This record gives sequence, structure tokens and C-alpha cells, in this order.
Amino acid sequence: MKILWVKTDFLHPTTRGGQIRTLEMLKALHRRHEIHYVAFDDGLNPEGLQRSSEYCSYAYPVPHSVPPRRSIRFAGQLLRGFVSPVPVSVARYVSSGMKRQIETLLLHHKFDSLVCDFLFPAPNIPDISRAVLFQHNVESVIWRRHAEEARNWAKRLYFRLQAQRMEQFERDICRRAGRIVAVSEIDRSAMQQLFGAERINSIATGVDIEYFAPPPSSESKADLIFVGSMDWLPNIDAIEYFAAEILPRIQKSRPECRVLVAGRRPTPALQDLARRQPHIVLTGTVPDVRPFLWGSTVSMVPLRIGGGTRLKIFEAIAAKLPVVSTLVGAEGLPLENGRQILIADTPDAFADCCLKLLADAALRRQIAADAWEFVASRFSWGAVTRDFETALEAGPRPD
Repeated sequence: MKILWVKTDFLHPTTRGGQIRTLEMLKALHRRHEIHYVAFDDGLNPEGLQRSSEYCSYAYPVPHSVPPRRSIRFAGQLLRGFVSPVPVSVARYVSSGMKRQIETLLLHHKFDSLVCDFLFPAPNIPDISRAVLFQHNVESVIWRRHAEEARNWAKRLYFRLQAQRMEQFERDICRRAGRIVAVSEIDRSAMQQLFGAERINSIATGVDIEYFAPPPSSESKADLIFVGSMDWLPNIDAIEYFAAEILPRIQKSRPECRVLVAGRRPTPALQDLARRQPHIVLTGTVPDVRPFLWGSTVSMVPLRIGGGTRLKIFEAIAAKLPVVSTLVGAEGLPLENGRQILIADTPDAFADCCLKLLADAALRRQIAADAWEFVASRFSWGAVTRDFETALEAGPRPD
């Protein structure tokens, strides 16, 4: 197949779950198909374009700068969000330059499939009915959960407004898309019920078992580890919630419990939290997360906000770590509570699960081994990509 793939960013450095999922999928597709990749390039990250040949045949960088959070331009976007019908998180990626690039490619090439990767580039697709929408999350569900968990009335009001705008926008795009690829059965069902969307394939998340296989021995780094981009609001909320509600309960029994938060760009608020909590260590961006997983005892995922599926859980399992998660954190993953993962949704229960695993090496080995066997047998990237190919073949042609 000849595939035109549209995303908001290039895939290196690979620091986010959505990037990992796309990268692994594209690397597998690239072995058998011709991939034309369109993405924004602000000129600040040459590695992204330089390494694009690892997953595509042709790359088309589109100049576009997305204002960073806590900048004046971003503040202006937030203000416009009160009156604009387009959600702020989508408006940041609207680009006449990307739309022209896609139109030019469609004019000069005969593609078998056009993929809109994530919801955010959708306004730049000339005709979304001729595209396959790759939905890593149900975005409006995430915004609704932000509103539910917001700590003050101003944030709650703004998140509710953005949740409403996102639901309207997402409903329109999902109904018009030629085909949708969801990353879990939960997401597929949600898009059918919330938006009345049809023509949806549910394709599981994969993991590279061999890449994450632990060495015979590793330097001890932490008791508990959380992995994720620390400039993403659901992850920020998770660590703030963990530090305020769960860690004090753990420290009653294990006062020296060491917590590692491995992920890029921790916010100033999180950095201040780590200064006040000496047992929490923020790594910032790391070139390779594996040594941090291998050097930890338990992976924890205290997410209260989110959608899609959590790659961080499959990666921890591949690294042979037992996992404690909330229901939201493990949403969409077919793991059995008590056998392949421990699920807890209250601070007391979450702390108890962490303490139980930290105290019992045999239990850690048992849960980690059961989870590894299950994931290794069913969720290789090769198998996942074959399902994705089937969805593309059943989808619309862009010509």
C-alpha cells in the first residue's frame, strides 16, 4: 500500500505514549508499505526530521510553532477559547500550510490510504470522510474528567466549557470519518455511544517484549516508579494526587519509601513538590527509560484522568515489574485484577497494594510473571500491525 500519514509531530525524541504507539506501528508498516509522512516542524528539534527515515519513505515537514504553556501566546489562545467553537487543544494545530501540503500530495500521488493520527490534525485534512482516523483517546472523556477533578471553580468552569466544545468537535469528526481505529474496546464502545460513530475497528496496544527484557542485575533506583510525560495534565494530576493522598499512607509503614517519576518536562509545581518531598525524585527527560524500570520494585499508575490505553503499563510488564493502577489507569487493558495487576481506586487501597507488593517478593514475581506471559503471547507489535493493515484495507481511498 501507499499510505499518506498525517500527525502533528515527528516521532523523535520519543517521549510520549502516543508517539511510541505510532512509531512502533509505522516501523512495522514501513517494512512492507510506502509511507508518506506529514508533520509540523518548528525548527527546534532537528532529530525529529533526521530520524524520520526509520519509519517513513518520504517526510514532509510543515513549518508551524505551537506556543508553549505558560507563554503569552498560549494565554491568548486560552482567552480565545472562551468564544471559539474549536477546542483550544485543537485550535493550536490548525494550519493552512499543512492543509496545502496535504492537498498537493493528494493531487500528485495516488494513495491507497490517508491516516489522520490523533484528532488534532483533523481540521487540516481536506475531506475527513476519505481518511482513517487513528484515535488514541476519546478526547472529550479526558476533558470531562479534568472538569470533575479540578480543584477550584475557575478551572472547573473552563474545563467544562472545553469538554463541551471537544465533545461537539469530536462527535462531528468521528461521524464524518471514513473509518476509525480505536485502541481499545472501551474506546470503541464510547465513540459509538457518545457520537453515534460507525465503521470503528478496535486494535490493541502492543509492546516490544525483547526491548524491555531486564538484564540479570540492575542498580537499585527506587521502590515505586511512575513513567510518563510530566507536562501532560492527567500525569500531573496523578502525581499530585499520589503525593497528597497515597504516599503519606505508605510512609506510615515505610517512611523511607523512594519514589521515582520518570518523564519529560516536569512543571514548576511538580518541581516544587519534589523539593518539599525529598523521597520523590523527578528525572526529567531521559534518553532511555529502561534502566529506571529495571532498577525499581513496583510500577504505579495512580491516574484519575485519561483515555485510550496506557503503554506505560505494558512496558512495565515487559520489564517484569508488577503494576498497581487505578481503574482509569488500566482502562482498556484486558488484565486480570489480582493475577496480572493490582487495581485500587481509593488512597487507602492503593497504598495497601503498594505496601503488599513491596513487602512480598514472591507475590511480585508471581504477578509479574503472569502478566508477562499474557502480554508476550498476545500483544506483539507484529500482530497489532497486521490488524491495523486490515483496518486500512477496509477503509476509504483518499482519491
